[in-house]
Amino acid sequence: METNEKEIMATTSDFLPLLGTDYIELWVGNAKQAAHYYKTAFGFQSLAYAGPETGVKDRTSYVLVQNKMKLVLTSPLHSTSEIAEHHKKHGDGVKVLALWVDDAYDAFEQTTKRGAKAYLEPRTLTDEQGEVRMSGIHTYGEVVHLFIERKNYNGAFMPGFKKWESTYNPSPVGLLYVDHCVGNVGWNQMNPWVKFYEEVMGFKNILSFDDNDISTEYSALMSKVMSNGNGYVKFPINEPAEGKRKSQVEEYLEFYEGEGTQHVAIATNDIVATVKELMARGVEFLKVPNTYYDDLLDRVGPIEEDLGPLSELGILVDRDDEGYLLQLFTKPVEDRPTMFYEIIQRKGAKSFGKGNFKALFEAIEREQELRGNL
Repeated sequence: METNEKEIMATTSDFLPLLGTDYIELWVGNAKQAAHYYKTAFGFQSLAYAGPETGVKDRTSYVLVQNKMKLVLTSPLHSTSEIAEHHKKHGDGVKVLALWVDDAYDAFEQTTKRGAKAYLEPRTLTDEQGEVRMSGIHTYGEVVHLFIERKNYNGAFMPGFKKWESTYNPSPVGLLYVDHCVGNVGWNQMNPWVKFYEEVMGFKNILSFDDNDISTEYSALMSKVMSNGNGYVKFPINEPAEGKRKSQVEEYLEFYEGEGTQHVAIATNDIVATVKELMARGVEFLKVPNTYYDDLLDRVGPIEEDLGPLSELGILVDRDDEGYLLQLFTKPVEDRPTMFYEIIQRKGAKSFGKGNFKALFEAIEREQELRGNL
């Protein structure tokens, strides 16, 4: 009875109940080519399309899916559009972190009355497959959150899109769902955005890392992990910290020309198989020195996996009080050293790989040095 009462209290106090990440939308220079890349390299499947053929005159959007993760790739059809201006400034990058809700209208009301800046007034899109209700608010940089309510819709994605069928369908690689999305913000902007997620969206700060936790000989950063009530949506927020040289967050802010989403972490149930397949398809990953594995088991304790494949692929391991996790980070997936992906497998762990920060960031610094940006 006590547990049920606590659950009821938690539910009633959560003014913005989130069911998970609905989709992530990238604004890119060429959506058709980007879609081909994500199908080929990451194993996403064709789902839906919007463009002139569906009555959309200013953009094209390709929707890809793999298990519970949906990726939308959108590019402009005219140089004067908002999307073209966004791409001119930032290059390819995340514009929309869409959140799956049961009531998009209420989500808008709850967040805007708490201080959120409106991005999309509540609206209902309809076609013969039903209706999708949506709304949206601004967050850091030019990133926005859309609230998507699709319980009364049976179509492929949403009105305005048609089912996209292709004869080119590379097999999936085992990507399951969005584990978390990390935002990079400017100097002294982490705490204001932590406050935003706490007060406007009802998130909690579940982990904090300072420059003592996340530092190397040359650079440092600080990070706080924000999570919604049920833990389905987690947004770590990074800001730079003082160091001898330019940190990875500073490099990102310089080349992205502003704040934005640094990386998307995608879950898998078999990181060895997933990473092997991604590498075979040309995805490039950061590599730590082989000495990382010399005392790995002393640091993290026993694990189920063989060290050989982990060492060969460069997969990192860390443990917390709940269990352990395995993770690996791609190099940036565009020419600018900005956005990248993390592949993560959790074996009970709820944390984010604190024990790997030094080795990981030294690997990032080696890439920065090659680019002349350290």
